[in-house]
Amino acid sequence: MVVCGDDGLVHRLAAELSGLYGERVTLVVPPAGEGRRRPAAAQGRAAALFGRMTGAVGRGANGGSTAAVRVVEAPGPDDEALAEAGVERAMALALVYDDDETNIQAALRARRINPRLRLVIRLYNRRLGQHLEQLLDQAALVGDADAGTTVLSDADTAAPALVAAAVAGTSKVIEAGGLLLRAVERPAPGPGAVAAPGVCTLALLSDGDGPDLLPGEQEAERAVTRGRIVLETVRYTESAPVPASRLAAARSLPLGSFFSRRLRWALLGLAAAVCGLAVASWLVVEESSAQHAMYLSLLDLFAINDPAKDESTGRKVLQLLSGLVGLLLLPLLLAAALEGLGTFRSASALRRPPRGLSGHVVLLGLGKIGARVLVRLRELGIPVVCVERDPQARGISLARSLRVPTVIGDITEEGVLEAAKIGDSRTLLALTSSDTTNLEAVLYARAVKPDVRVVMRLYEDRFARAVYRTLRDSHPRALTRSRSVSFLAAPAFAAAMMGRRILGAIPVERGVLLIAALDVAGCAELEGRTAAQACRPGAWRVLAVDQGPDGRSPGAQPAEPPAGHVLGPGDRVVVAATRQGLADLLGRRSRPRTDVR
Repeated sequence: MVVCGDDGLVHRLAAELSGLYGERVTLVVPPAGEGRRRPAAAQGRAAALFGRMTGAVGRGANGGSTAAVRVVEAPGPDDEALAEAGVERAMALALVYDDDETNIQAALRARRINPRLRLVIRLYNRRLGQHLEQLLDQAALVGDADAGTTVLSDADTAAPALVAAAVAGTSKVIEAGGLLLRAVERPAPGPGAVAAPGVCTLALLSDGDGPDLLPGEQEAERAVTRGRIVLETVRYTESAPVPASRLAAARSLPLGSFFSRRLRWALLGLAAAVCGLAVASWLVVEESSAQHAMYLSLLDLFAINDPAKDESTGRKVLQLLSGLVGLLLLPLLLAAALEGLGTFRSASALRRPPRGLSGHVVLLGLGKIGARVLVRLRELGIPVVCVERDPQARGISLARSLRVPTVIGDITEEGVLEAAKIGDSRTLLALTSSDTTNLEAVLYARAVKPDVRVVMRLYEDRFARAVYRTLRDSHPRALTRSRSVSFLAAPAFAAAMMGRRILGAIPVERGVLLIAALDVAGCAELEGRTAAQACRPGAWRVLAVDQGPDGRSPGAQPAEPPAGHVLGPGDRVVVAATRQGLADLLGRRSRPRTDVR
């Protein structure tokens, strides 16, 4: 296995492959001092900040074993670096540089060097990724199932988990064919109470020693004082017509606010006055039709009619009143023109948070991760206020097109978070690439609003656990979550390199449960056992069984796995597994069949 990259994901992925799957890994990284991200240094600065403010956390060292990893230092993935890494003999290559262009060029070189190579490529541009998969698969050795290409995005992988952690009432939903699985967090049932039923208990939440993943049934029944994450089944229903996208509507010009409310009322009153003058003129002027009376009123209004010297007193009074209304019309028309021009000019400008906004999500950071999270939040119809220091950040244009209120400024400056109305918000999502910035924003938000729900992006595990415990002890009634994007994305990349398909990842505090589709054929732990027996507490559990062409047809309403059904070589199962459990399952088969998209 060869992994090439320049940030934290490359180290997570190497640890995943060597520590869990037992693979020999060659790491291609930039020379020391040239890497884009230095996790240890960033974590040290964040720990120093946290230590000064709480006195509870010390610096943590990066963990992970690299005994089975060979490191090749190279400025980039050129032909020489790929040859030194042994790409011509490798089974799989992962290209996880932060730059899409670098990954594409390296993928083309690697496919030319080794047509049998399985490629896993990190790309932010999803449409380009689809075309690249087709191109590289055509260039692969014909008939070789292992020489597939999988394009993944760490932003797309992590965004659902970040949104689910931040939004109350939003559950993690994973689709497995026609089966919809939803993981929900439930409080402890309490002594003498019975936990609400579900398909299974995925995890028991931390009581000080960390969460217990995939506990046995008896263990879950005894843990009445611990919160839990339970898996539920959402029944299949026929697809309903998709309504017009809220995102498309948000990109259009807001015609309802073309004129201000005060100006609209003024124009409406003026129109009513003109109509009243026309009716009065029709009644006063003899032998005058309604159309002629309206015409005379408009001429008087614009001061282009002859003076009514020889007319009746009523006609003279109406002409004077029409002239007065005409004087009022001129500034209103000018104001309407200026407001209309301002509306067109501000349609491409960033909005400010409106007055009276409350219960919203404050999203800190509009980089690659923040932009994907913003789209997810808008799809759910959740009000968002963004904060970004760089006016040229990737997500600024997206926020402008979606007309999302955005504050440009550094959170270390006074008044920036106040401008985002952090005191009236429901959740703070701190997703910048700097641990220091994220931690400082969380600490400041808690000082302003102690019960605000916070989800922060932190890289290093031990440091994140220390931060989590201290914040939880300081504010026990407020929800605190920390997530690592590379930690969430690494299992999906590693499984793709092994030729497996990960349907989704469910974060459990700083751990993660994987939902994967596996073929039973060749797996000693699954083949010949019933669905109820194919379970190892703390490692894996079978959630659903697809019996292939002899069973239910695709798209039919799925059910929970039949307890008495014996798994055969033609079956495919959906399993929930820890990372180590999935590695054990893959290691106990004759040779995992490739299952690439």
